[in-house]
Amino acid sequence: MNTTASTMSASQRFSGLSDDEQEILDQADRFARAELYPLSQRMDDEEWWPPEAFGKIGANGYFGIPVPQELGGAGMDLFTSGLVLQAFSRWNHALALSWVAHENLCLYNIFRNANEDIRQRYVPGLCSGKLTGALGLTEPGAGSDALGSMATTATLDGDAYVLNGRKIYITNGPVADVLLIYAKTDKARGAKGISAFIVEKDMPGFGVAQKLIKMGFRGSQTGELVFENCRVPARNLVGGLDEGVKVVMSGLDLERSMISPICLGICERALELSLDYARTRVQFGKPIADFQMIRAKLADMYVWIESMRLFTYQALRAANDLEIGGGGRGSVHKITAASVMYAAETMNKVLNEAVQIHGGMGYMWESEINRLYRSIKLLEIGAGTTEVRKIIISDELLRG
Repeated sequence: MNTTASTMSASQRFSGLSDDEQEILDQADRFARAELYPLSQRMDDEEWWPPEAFGKIGANGYFGIPVPQELGGAGMDLFTSGLVLQAFSRWNHALALSWVAHENLCLYNIFRNANEDIRQRYVPGLCSGKLTGALGLTEPGAGSDALGSMATTATLDGDAYVLNGRKIYITNGPVADVLLIYAKTDKARGAKGISAFIVEKDMPGFGVAQKLIKMGFRGSQTGELVFENCRVPARNLVGGLDEGVKVVMSGLDLERSMISPICLGICERALELSLDYARTRVQFGKPIADFQMIRAKLADMYVWIESMRLFTYQALRAANDLEIGGGGRGSVHKITAASVMYAAETMNKVLNEAVQIHGGMGYMWESEINRLYRSIKLLEIGAGTTEVRKIIISDELLRG
């Protein structure tokens, strides 16, 4: 399917999508509503992981979207991945988070940076959903300074690297089969002495120290990982030795471009719920939608979401053609940081008004709008906090 078709209807020109892109978004929306939405309440109530979900997603062609068909992918592009993520986030944002950790942080990073041997061994299984992927970067003592403060080490021993250390806040960590892990291979070189490795869950010395319980995105499994003399075959080195920073920085720009669609999808759903509630909730003898203050809130939400949509699509298109080894600098570094900063901060405003419209019902844990509201804070922290995003933007602006 050609995702760059130029024929657009008037409404699609306003959204910035071609006919084909709109159809992809609509198809993903129908799939997510039918297959993923029914899982969302239990995931939130119980921190439950649906074990069959990834297989079903893979069987329907929603993994490996920018990966060539010969490796099991769809042969499309990153922008298309963003549309799928937007649709999934409308109906089950927790599962959408796990989807993007698998699809973008693990699978696409491996495809972009690994050699052909690694691609053949891991990419088809990740595309099918038979394997679940994760990425391990953050550590207990290394968050915003993930590279400089990294303590996990990898030491060459014969035909294997021996990994020692811990990773924390790892999305999909407790359920992952394949993990892209960063470790220091040359301590003396600091951030320039980091390498990337593929670790399988059954490799001796690897374990899940604990599953973490979250305020939002519940059911998307998050954990602390431990490596105790974990032997990883040397052929599982991704990219060159001591060249992990290139993988990290390119991956972070792609990750940031793929966080904004989560915000967009959640906000679209919040507006839909708010409209429905405003039409049906009766106070003082008439629907609250008849009150000017409620109408003003709905209008504000709409404007914020539409501005978020355009910025989200702009950043996705900018990241779409990011060369392998690129990123971490220049205009794409600036725009992806800016888009996710704007999307996350705007999402905060949209969800705040949505809960206000719902009143006491919005404050109840079991309500859907409450579930959406509890997702706000992660998106202001993950993939670099709002403060880090501002540093990136200002650095690039001052660099000229």
